[in-house]
Amino acid sequence: MIYAYLRVSTDKQTVENQRYEILKYADTKKLSIDQWIEETASGVKSVKNRKVGELVSRLEKGDIFLVSELSRLGRNLMEVMAILHDCMEKDVKVFAIKEGYELGNNINSKVLAFAFSLSAEIERNLISQRTKEALARKKSEGMRLGRPKGSQNKEVKLTGKEEDIKKLLDKKVAVAAIARILDVNRLTVRSFIKTRKIG
Repeated sequence: MIYAYLRVSTDKQTVENQRYEILKYADTKKLSIDQWIEETASGVKSVKNRKVGELVSRLEKGDIFLVSELSRLGRNLMEVMAILHDCMEKDVKVFAIKEGYELGNNINSKVLAFAFSLSAEIERNLISQRTKEALARKKSEGMRLGRPKGSQNKEVKLTGKEEDIKKLLDKKVAVAAIARILDVNRLTVRSFIKTRKIG
């Protein structure tokens, strides 16, 4: 079986770029994908509580596991290594497309997977550390951080939909129904109507 795994961290992101990369690769290698596994899950969430954990548990010898990049598997070194280790133990091939890795149950693959995961972990930690240092410096210089109290973004998810919302309200469409139509939470619609004084 050939599996393709797609993950984004939030519902504001899209898996379409990952899907495109995987489809392009599969076409080049003449691979036919049997099953797509797609999830929205923060990398902080443990593997066993994610679809990828369930997938890895049912992989069998000879299966192929496609992912756009290894960082999609997890947010830290140990998590990525645990998944790759399980795959290699089962003699499952993992193809990480953007990095160009084809990992199997051999020493070269294990070394490569370890090196990649370690460098990704270090990079994330460095970015986090640099951000914290920059914020601490700005704070020490007297700069107030974050959005000023009581202020709101000028642009919000429903910006530009005022006229549509007004028409729906005029037709006596319920706020909950408008929220479903616009694919947002009803509280978002209610707040938008109130702040923009619609209707």
